[in-house]
Amino acid sequence: MEEQRTPRSPAWGGPPQWWRHGPPAWGRRDDEERRARWPWRSTLLLTVFVIGGSHFASQAQEGERASLDLFARALLLVGCGLLLWRQRQPVLVAFGTAAAAMLYLGAGYPYGPVFLTVALGCFSAIVAGHRRAAWAAVGMLWAGHVLVAHWLYRWLPPSGDTPADWGQEVVVATWIVAIVALSELVRVRREQWARDRAERAQAARRRADEERLRMARELHDVLAHSISVINVQAGVGLALLDSDPEQARTALTTIKAASKEALGEVRQVLDTLRAPGDAPRAPAPGLDRLPELVEQAERAGLTVEIQGAAPKLSPGTDLAAFRIVQEALTNVVRHSGSRHARVLVDSTEGALRLRIDDDGPATGADAGGSGNGLAGMRERAAALGGTIEAGPRDDGGFRVLAVLPLKAKEER
Repeated sequence: MEEQRTPRSPAWGGPPQWWRHGPPAWGRRDDEERRARWPWRSTLLLTVFVIGGSHFASQAQEGERASLDLFARALLLVGCGLLLWRQRQPVLVAFGTAAAAMLYLGAGYPYGPVFLTVALGCFSAIVAGHRRAAWAAVGMLWAGHVLVAHWLYRWLPPSGDTPADWGQEVVVATWIVAIVALSELVRVRREQWARDRAERAQAARRRADEERLRMARELHDVLAHSISVINVQAGVGLALLDSDPEQARTALTTIKAASKEALGEVRQVLDTLRAPGDAPRAPAPGLDRLPELVEQAERAGLTVEIQGAAPKLSPGTDLAAFRIVQEALTNVVRHSGSRHARVLVDSTEGALRLRIDDDGPATGADAGGSGNGLAGMRERAAALGGTIEAGPRDDGGFRVLAVLPLKAKEER
């Protein structure tokens, strides 16, 4: 689960949370949803501000620039109205607002918040990824302003106008650079937020896949072992039902105990699936339950000899070791003609070694260990940085050798 952080104000030495992870609206809606909604509220507010600000600018620049007339207000409304399409047609809006502003300035109307429409239009184009179009639009506006202010002013209103100071062009160029720089910064941040969201979604899918695989392994190991014992005992019970009822009763008792234990373990696995994060009702099995495995194997007619003892293991390594031994003994019951198996537990050189041997001979077409059980053992070992070797011995029989690091890869 992603770590929850408390938002901090920049005044306290850290950026606000939305700057690290993206605004909530951008984090929850994709580009199609944003384009489907008309930004009429912000456009209406900006229109009121531009019209009102231009009116006050006209009063402040009276005598220097032309007064606002119907054409001037129409140009302001066109520039503001184009912003309604800034999320659907950002390139058109960038050039349209720049053209409207250029006509407004060329007609000699007062300087004022008309530049805000161009700034927002080019900002939207850059954020949407149309960088060259936005740069071309602001470049067109700046070039048009230079032509009007230093050459075409002789033939354009207001009458008696003089060339503008070149310092004014520096101010205009500085504003353009600031707008472009801010837009580029927001674009980079949005791309980073999009990558972060994609990576988090991919990590969540990967964790879900790993969890499903872990559940599948657990259920396979539990069911394969228990059903193998039940299958063997059912065969014994059927064979002795008439000749030796007491032995048949013992077989049925074994079936009942094995099925009850299997149901308990399956319920435990499913409980963790239904309520992730809750503590399991019973501890996960480990090598301390080897005597139970020996007892279950004996009920299935298999004698198991245990050699060595395991050290204190981490829960993940202990569970993997138990399941590996369980699956190996299950394979002996199902696929070997031998009624005797040996389990060697050894911990030297920072690794736990588990060796399970039987004397064979193999029975059945899949006796070579190529099924899901061996694949599950290899996956368990690989998840901890260990290895599994399985195959027939030179002198007959079959051997499974598992090497698990005592300090698992996932705990480093």
